[in-house]
Amino acid sequence: MARIAKNEDSNVLARLAVQMWNSHTVDELEREFIEELNSETTVFFIKFVNSLPVGFAQCSLRNDYVEGTESSPVGYLEGIFVIEEYRKNGFAKELLCACEMWAKDMGCIEFASDCELDNMTSLIFHIKMGFDETNRIICFKKKL
Repeated sequence: MARIAKNEDSNVLARLAVQMWNSHTVDELEREFIEELNSETTVFFIKFVNSLPVGFAQCSLRNDYVEGTESSPVGYLEGIFVIEEYRKNGFAKELLCACEMWAKDMGCIEFASDCELDNMTSLIFHIKMGFDETNRIICFKKKL
């Protein structure tokens, strides 16, 4: 069963998360997670097999506009990751369900997420988990 992460899990979370968000370091993520672990609007769940952490999910409450939604706050899946050799065991679904239950308990009636346009694995996961695609965008910037 997935359980809610505690402050002392910050390093475990960061070591899992850096495998997904590899443009960051473990130290950067751990510092960020320590702050978020003490937030009332963010929660992390960790999945263990025996005593080995094999996956995590981070979700939050978003009060700003969330693409395709009509309510506020909206539960939002910020990230979900399962170590490759533990995939296809229903662990990501279990983590997502824990996030959805938390969001419901926090008063949300909608739950949302996103993925990069080229992340087909994530797109397929979201569709299998019952998400409806609401929009596709490409963002731009330039220096002035």
